[in-house]
Amino acid sequence: MAENPRTTTARETDDRDLIEGMEPAGDAVPSSAGGRLQTDVGSQADLTRAIDDPEADTRPEKQDDIDNGQAYPADRGNNRQNG
Repeated sequence: MAENPRTTTARETDDRDLIEGMEPAGDAVPSSAGGRLQTDVGSQADLTRAIDDPEADTRPEKQDDIDNGQAYPADRGNNRQNG
């Protein structure tokens, strides 16, 4: 019985040695690299895990978008800011 061509290709392009030889990335949260929003949320996640709960997840909220100039506050409804 002939060997599956996908098996042969997988053996020829095996990157296991390259992957195992990589240095660990450290304690950084994967999402902390990138733009300001990602960096801010990643920093919040690092602080939350270090101080409050090591298993906690931090997700971006609308206020994070507003603080980084990627969104605007609501101008109607209950969330309207008087100003």
